[in-house]
Formats: sequence, structure tokens, C-alpha cells
Amino acid sequence: MKRAAIPPYSLENIRKFVVGIEKRVPLLNGEMVSYVNFDNGASTPILTPVLEKVNEFMHWYSSVHRGSGFKSALSTRMHDESREIVARFVNIDQKDHTIIFGKNATEAINKLAHRFPLEENQIVLVSSMEHHSNDLPWRSRTKVVHIGVDEKGRLQKDDLVARLEEYGKRVALFAVTGASNVTGWVNDIHDLAETCHQFGVPIMVDAAQLAPHRKIDMRPQSDPGHIDYLAFSAHKIYAPLGAGVLIADKDAFAEGDPDMVGGGTVDIVSFDYTYWAEVPEKEEAGSPNTVGIVALAKALLVMEALGMEKIAAHETHLTGYLLRALRDFPEITIYGGDDPDNLENRMGVVAFNVDGLPDALVAAILSREGGIGVRNGCFCAHPYLKCLLHLSEDDTRKLEENILSHHRVDIPGAVRVSFGIYNTIEEIDRFLLTLRKIVARNWDGEYELDEYTGEYQLKDKTIEFEEYFHF
Repeated sequence: MKRAAIPPYSLENIRKFVVGIEKRVPLLNGEMVSYVNFDNGASTPILTPVLEKVNEFMHWYSSVHRGSGFKSALSTRMHDESREIVARFVNIDQKDHTIIFGKNATEAINKLAHRFPLEENQIVLVSSMEHHSNDLPWRSRTKVVHIGVDEKGRLQKDDLVARLEEYGKRVALFAVTGASNVTGWVNDIHDLAETCHQFGVPIMVDAAQLAPHRKIDMRPQSDPGHIDYLAFSAHKIYAPLGAGVLIADKDAFAEGDPDMVGGGTVDIVSFDYTYWAEVPEKEEAGSPNTVGIVALAKALLVMEALGMEKIAAHETHLTGYLLRALRDFPEITIYGGDDPDNLENRMGVVAFNVDGLPDALVAAILSREGGIGVRNGCFCAHPYLKCLLHLSEDDTRKLEENILSHHRVDIPGAVRVSFGIYNTIEEIDRFLLTLRKIVARNWDGEYELDEYTGEYQLKDKTIEFEEYFHF
């Protein structure tokens, strides 16, 4: 596969290659400051080499697998070559595996859940630390049994083994996150896979949070620690153009009808019968998002050039620095690991609360008075956060009643800082300055709660977003 040389990207110069890194945002006091993005766990910005490659490709873009023209042939070649890049990124051989492109990890897991062969009375084991996207799709198919977590939010392997023994051959699959988007805990997916395989149970890994931060090796099927199914999203790995990936053993989709049908999924169609194409085309109905797939492939090449081990080390350094600084704030509760010297199985995600203050208010002040973007709420992992917050059944019932009545007052949640490859110690120091004001109840603005949305806004002040971007 012929490929242009990769420029000398490094973690020392990567900020020069982040689109929008220079953008300044308005503060309450009228000052314009450079934006600090600590919400990479939700979505990352696009990298300049990715955007440039997309713009270059747009001059050649055409239909994929459907045309004989030169541009169509070139687009098809780039689409197929992108699979090779994904295969190398997770260390698989396409002779044994299939790579199915979609729009994100959520769609990928839903596809797997709809296509996975389940017999009557079978169950799926799901960890209690899952994002909704690796929990709700399985609930829609069959009974789900959740594997417990400890007081720090770590998966309890003993409980997994107990459930595997309890349900025996009824267990069809174990679904688990590679890394938590709430606490940052990184699961030992190969050890979990080996345990599951001892019981004849395959494993599905949601790698949406893992892929941008740690090296992934799915391993060959002959390896006891082989990962059977894996999904991740481009928008969390510096290519937010709507692509996602599902990877599986090739025979996993060989039988059965695809969950979506139409153009591109067939070899022969008559009025009376249909012959499906082979995977992956069988599972990719309609025109693919080739532009997003090219963007993902280029982003993975940049990540390879940076080195996943170096990325992990950089983000571990940032995490340790923040956790060490937060020791000076007894008013702050951290969920998950809070030891800055024990980061081996932890990503750059720190969820916390300031005693006595709503998480939504803290996030609003960080934004309007610090120019810092964080996430707050339950992070699409409601059951997990309820465990971490130690909510009682009465608390949970009251919470549900309030939400269903659109009365989002005193809704429990947390504030989350999540690091990317381009974040710096200096940005953490800026965050800490604003956090000190918040802890001391010394912020400047007057904020009011929108009971319908649960968000805090500055009282009597409106942001004119059209001044910054409009159609």
C-alpha cells in the first residue's frame, strides 16, 4: 500500500495541528480568552492534517463501489484502504475479521445487538459501568444481568465469574467498556476476554473511550484473550465527521439478514428472492460516509505517528498533576480513583463535585468566567453514576419523578474534566484558578436555573452566538 510520508507530528507540537485551538471566547467581564476544551471525552476537535486531507479528497470524491469513472474508482480505493488502516490500528487480519463502517459507536453496537444470534432464554452480561450505548441495545434484545462495581467504581471481576457460573450456557455475551467515560478506569479487556472464553462466552468491547488514549490489540482468534467484537467512534479520535467502526470475527455476520437493507447490500435481487452480498458490504446499506471514513483513517495515521504509548504517558502526566492539585480542595469529592501516584489503570478523566453546589452551576461558572469547557450531568451512564453518588432508592425515585415532570431542580450529577493529546499543564492551572473562586463562593455573575433544562444561565444576559458563527 503506497502512502505519503507522515509529517513529524509530536506531542510537543501537536497544538499547532488542532483546528480552532486559537479561538477566543467571551467571558462575563467582557474579556476574550483562548478556549480551554476539557470535554474531549464527549468529542474531540479535528486535527489540521485530517481537515486538509478531507479538503484534498473532496476534489476526488465520487460514488463508492458503484461507478466506473476515475473519481469513483479512486474513492472506492480510498474507502477500502481505510479498512486496512483501521485493521492495522487494532492489529487484526482482514482474512479473519470484518470491519463494518457506520456513523458512530452507538450505531455499531446497535447493529451488533440486532444481528447477534440469541436463543430463547439466553441473557447478556453487561457491566454496571457502561455508557448507555453498550447497555440499552442489549436490553432491547433480551434479559440483561449487570455485573457489579466496587465503591470506587471498578468492575468486580469476582461478580463476573459468579454470574458466568450461575447462568452457565444461558450467557450469550459479555459487554464491557474498554475505559469508563465517568471515572476513567481502564478495564483489562484481555484478562476479561480470557475469563469469558473459559466459559465459552464471547466479549464485546466498547472502545469509544479507549481508542483515543490507549493502544488496542484485538489479538488473533487463537489467543485466549482475543476480543470478539469491538466498536469505536471517529468523533472521539480527532475526526468528527460522522464515522464509526464495528469489528468482528468474519463469520459473525456471515449468516442471517442484515438489520438494514437496500443499495449495496445485495448481489442479486428479483421479485421473488434476494441474495445478500458478503460482509462487510452486506452490513453497510446505502451510500457510505466515505468522507468521514477517510477522515478517520487519516486521524489514525496521525495517532500512530504520535505513538499511543506517548499519548498515554502525556495524559497520565496531566491526570496526576490535576489529582495532586485537587488534594488542596477538601470541599471537592472525586469519583473513581483519586490517587495521583496510582494511575496505571486510569485514563485522563476526572469526575468531581464541589460540596454544596450543583454540578450544572459549577460547569456554567467555569464556562462564563473561565472560558473552560467541561461536561456535567450523568454522562449517558445514569446507573453507574447513581452507584458512585450512593443514591438511595427513595432518592432515585424522586429524581425520576422530577425528570419526567420536566422539573430539573437539584438533579444529581457531577462535573467531568477529560483530557486530549493537546491539553497542557498551563490549561489545568487556568482551570484551578476559576475552581478556587467557585470553592470560595467568590464568583462574579448571578446565575439562575432553567428548571426545564437543568442548566444555569447568567441572569439578564444573553449570548449572541450569531456574532461568532452564523449561516
